[in-house]
Amino acid sequence: MQTSGSVSLAAVAAKHKMASDFRRKGIIIALGSGLLYGFYTAFMTLGMSVGIWDHWYGEDSGLSAFAVFYLLAALGAATTDTCSALWALSIATIRGRIGDFVRTIKTRPGLVMVGAAVIGGPLASTAYVVGIQQAGSIVVPISALCPAVGAVLGRFLFKQELNARMMLGIAICLSATFMIGMTGLEEEAPPGLLIGIFFGFIAAVCWGIEGCVCGYGTSMIDPEIGITIRQVTAGLSNLIILVPLFGMIAGANTFGMVGQAFTDGYAMIWFALAGLSAYLTFMFWYKGNGMCGAPLGMSCNGTFSFWGPFCCWIVIGVIMGFEGWGMSPVAWAAALIMVVGIFIIAMNPLDLFKKKDQVTA
Repeated sequence: MQTSGSVSLAAVAAKHKMASDFRRKGIIIALGSGLLYGFYTAFMTLGMSVGIWDHWYGEDSGLSAFAVFYLLAALGAATTDTCSALWALSIATIRGRIGDFVRTIKTRPGLVMVGAAVIGGPLASTAYVVGIQQAGSIVVPISALCPAVGAVLGRFLFKQELNARMMLGIAICLSATFMIGMTGLEEEAPPGLLIGIFFGFIAAVCWGIEGCVCGYGTSMIDPEIGITIRQVTAGLSNLIILVPLFGMIAGANTFGMVGQAFTDGYAMIWFALAGLSAYLTFMFWYKGNGMCGAPLGMSCNGTFSFWGPFCCWIVIGVIMGFEGWGMSPVAWAAALIMVVGIFIIAMNPLDLFKKKDQVTA
């Protein structure tokens, strides 16, 4: 009997250790999603700063203010999302899952994912790019408000819980946003800071809506297939709806500009890397959520409010030598505070210690 009891205790201890290791690996993967989102932002912004894009943003481009402000942002988002869609389809084909993609997109959950992708693709991505082009990497923490927006929308749309802890997290996020806005009083603030922050808010709202809706879709769809649906829809809707619409309003040769964008070899290197980073950040996010739990996974992914400006500073500012990609100490502090606020919205920090005690008990 004593031997049997020892074996049982050893089995329980081994099970606890396996669960702890699995959860720890999930946390690392989820943190990787936040880092990859930072690289997605940096590579996309770099792609829109070189080659034909440098000419389009120049004073002698011949483009109207509307075209520079909106059309180029939509085209940049469309190029990135299209590259991401090609990565997703290629990987699905290699893994023999392209048939699952075709079958799933015809179902009700698949159509829900398509609708969510339209909101998070053409609308959120374009607003995000406009914000970055106008105000720089300071927009990234603003767009990271999407979990807070999602929590509020979830309360009104799906009657989800919005307790005192979550309200505290939202208040912390808003305080961090106010800190970022205060940097507009500094001399080195970009001229488009306020309009950039505004579009960052638009992106946060759209991504918050997408997050609420996708919660329904991904509960019934394999994450890998769901991500492929999302990226393909975002790429196509950007490329065949929003870009032509803005081009028609601006009176620009949209077809010619799309051709120039996709045939600029040097810029496309960075867009291809941005598309791969975008695909992987979704993959890591969903996989991490499944391994460590959605609340903790969401918190880990929310670290992109720090990694976004950091990666832009390293890749665009330090490595490539472009000026204007640094952030003030106040903005860096606000980005870290935003991470704390997102963490509190997503989960009760005390649960981490409770789970640790249970594992080691």
